[in-house]
Amino acid sequence: MALRCRKPVHCLALETESSVSMDRSDSMKTFLLTLALTATAVTGVQAAQNPDASPCDGVDDDKQTLECSVYSRTTAEQLLKENFDNLLKRVQSQFVANKSQFNDFTSKLKTAQQAWEKLRDADCAVDVFPSAAGSKAFTISENDCIARMSDERSEYLESIAQE
Repeated sequence: MALRCRKPVHCLALETESSVSMDRSDSMKTFLLTLALTATAVTGVQAAQNPDASPCDGVDDDKQTLECSVYSRTTAEQLLKENFDNLLKRVQSQFVANKSQFNDFTSKLKTAQQAWEKLRDADCAVDVFPSAAGSKAFTISENDCIARMSDERSEYLESIAQE
């Protein structure tokens, strides 16, 4: 980081402030990373103990509802990505003899998917609007909306280019 100052004393003060600020930032990043890894490890152990269990089993409070909504969103988005990738594979196998047509269709699919993702995000922003951004209610509503719309899109993608 380049520091501009007129007097060496000011440079030292700025450099000290800057390094303290970076140390705090690094400490916070390390803390958050450790927290995320711990949560992942705990979830992994729980999943290993009962592979059919999900955070949506036996939801009793807001914290569990939030965990369930995160799980639902993550699962739906993973399925959406898998279904899109599977669609591209189906299209590739169907247009193996016509590379130009394959490239054109693939381009259209990717453009449509990107447009749909923007529409989904905009629709979900409208859906959760009354909730305060950053609140549990907002996050839960947003996750639920994205999960619901992603599931619907996944079903649609599964129906395209079926032989």
